[in-house]
Amino acid sequence: MRALASKMVGGSNPITILMVEDSEEDIQLALRALERAKLQNRIWTVRDGVEALAFLRREAPHQDAPRPDLVLLDLNLPKLDGRDVLLRIREDPHMRDLPVVVLTVSDSEQERFTVRAADAFMTKPVDFQQLATLVHMVADLGWSIVKVSRASSEA
Repeated sequence: MRALASKMVGGSNPITILMVEDSEEDIQLALRALERAKLQNRIWTVRDGVEALAFLRREAPHQDAPRPDLVLLDLNLPKLDGRDVLLRIREDPHMRDLPVVVLTVSDSEQERFTVRAADAFMTKPVDFQQLATLVHMVADLGWSIVKVSRASSEA
């Protein structure tokens, strides 16, 4: 598990994002996209489906893990497939309302139908515009996204 913590700007709090992804390259692309958008959030990463559920349930070694405001979920994961993770999230009364965005390499309707319990989809590799749009959609749903002004980022 890895966390990228962002400082708070002004009086707003950044959202907490759990990225469930086994590819280091895809993780780095997503982190760079958020950085380029000047959006500051707390981003936690886990590498497989079993660890994702442990994080969400705050089971060892994630007892002190924060409840994420958003989950970015890869479908093709080791140990427990992303489809199974999504199903278990939706079956759990404590997690079922958690927004989940599925990361997929396929843009097919069949793939989307397979995981219709997701709130949104993003095709990998995740690019800057896709991720910025997604984060703004989450903001429109009522979460606080911190946008750093040009002056703050240069200080």
